[in-house]
Amino acid sequence: MPSLSRTETRTRLSNSNLLFLIAGIIFILMYGFALISYPGSFMQFQTFFDLFNYNAALFIVTLGLCVVMIGGGIDISVGAVCGLVTMTCAMLLQSGTGSVFGAMLLALGIGLAFGIMHGFLIAYLDIQPFIITLAGMFLAQGMLTTLHKEPLNVTNPAFVALRNYTIEIPWLGTVNRLGIFIPCEIKPGVLVVVVLVVLYAVLMKWSRFGRNIYAVGGNRQSARMLGINVKRTIFLSYVLCGLTAGISGFVFLMTTGAGNIGNGSLFEMKAIASNVMGGIMLSGGVGNLLGAPIGTMTLLTINELIRAAGVQSNLQAIVSGLLLYLFIVLQSIVMALRGREKFRLALPQWLKPRS
Repeated sequence: MPSLSRTETRTRLSNSNLLFLIAGIIFILMYGFALISYPGSFMQFQTFFDLFNYNAALFIVTLGLCVVMIGGGIDISVGAVCGLVTMTCAMLLQSGTGSVFGAMLLALGIGLAFGIMHGFLIAYLDIQPFIITLAGMFLAQGMLTTLHKEPLNVTNPAFVALRNYTIEIPWLGTVNRLGIFIPCEIKPGVLVVVVLVVLYAVLMKWSRFGRNIYAVGGNRQSARMLGINVKRTIFLSYVLCGLTAGISGFVFLMTTGAGNIGNGSLFEMKAIASNVMGGIMLSGGVGNLLGAPIGTMTLLTINELIRAAGVQSNLQAIVSGLLLYLFIVLQSIVMALRGREKFRLALPQWLKPRS
């Protein structure tokens, strides 16, 4: 029986999984550095959960934008749509005639409307996504400032009860200075994040739509030759992104408890940066959806590190920008090396899945 060749006995990592692995290692190193540098803050389990409690809306926006970016597109209107949803839902809840369920439907409807509009113009009229979503951003921002210019606190009893609801983890927590054990708490928005991560990961990994998105993002002409309906795939990706932005807006309202013209500001830029840090290529076709939350956690950890150091807040943007440069250059280097015949980063035999 002939011996197996070296390439046959090893499973080569795909580009998406390789970049995801690098992103995961960077996050672990970043958070490990935070634990060593500021153990008083980062050693507490609640600090880690608060990354999700207070930033659940950003995690959700990043997920929706990840799907579009893997398909080779971009959507810079998601932050403005998120802000518009928070204000409209706040106005509905404060009107006295709206319910929490009605506000949820309104949020989904607004996100779906923007997603359908953008998807149709980009996919079927073949207009550049940056221009279309830029127009969508201006439209959503204009509507937001027209509806209500002042902050609007929501006092609807049902909504307040939902917003204040917390889920305790009795076996996980910290002991305060008085020796009292305080269990960790998570907000309902965190559950929404977990559910969406699972659903979107399954969608991108095992569904025909997910395979089509990767094919379209990699090479549209080749995707057409394979019989993939490119226009419909692009259209559905923007519809999904818009719907996700609507969900994010309602979760953002649950986090802040008020509609404000500043809600969702720069979410689109943070979401793009988070996806890049999570190993999603801006050119499309390469990326692991699980990299979206990993990249978001990396970005938030950087901000928390700077805050713990007591440095001016404007340094957060500087450091985030420099790291974004680093991630883009790192992606380019890795992809260039992957194109060389001699470069191989593969799984060893003991890690190879059994057939």
